[in-house]
Amino acid sequence: MQAAADALIAATPGLAADRDLLASIPGVGSQTASTVLAELPPLDRVPTARAAAAYCGLSPREFRSGASVRGRTRLSKSGNARLRKALYLPTLTAVRFNPLHKGFFERLVAAGKPRMQAVGACMRKLVMIGYGVLKNRTPFDPDWYSIIPT
Repeated sequence: MQAAADALIAATPGLAADRDLLASIPGVGSQTASTVLAELPPLDRVPTARAAAAYCGLSPREFRSGASVRGRTRLSKSGNARLRKALYLPTLTAVRFNPLHKGFFERLVAAGKPRMQAVGACMRKLVMIGYGVLKNRTPFDPDWYSIIPT
């Protein structure tokens, strides 16, 4: 199945370029990029990176009952389960090797968030970075935040 998907992507120049753009993100390999391209709708149907994260089911969902009962915030999981499953291990890799994800994960854990909640937040960040890479048609640049004028 993976070989057929790779052949289809290789035969389509636009998909091959998109896969290469996604694979430029540390932690995302060609198999994950292929899955994201297959499961995520076209970018003209997804208006923002937040909408892409919501489509994946990676939006935070607050639990509240009245004014006094507040539960922990969790992932909504109302989106595409195959996409969430495909992003889990690449997120763990990105937390180890991508400096943006590593710093973000460590800040969340230091702030007292459970490790799995921090992994979920990093999954959301990975989807949003992937959306930005595809939307802007530029490879991943870890120094992007430092070149934004303030």
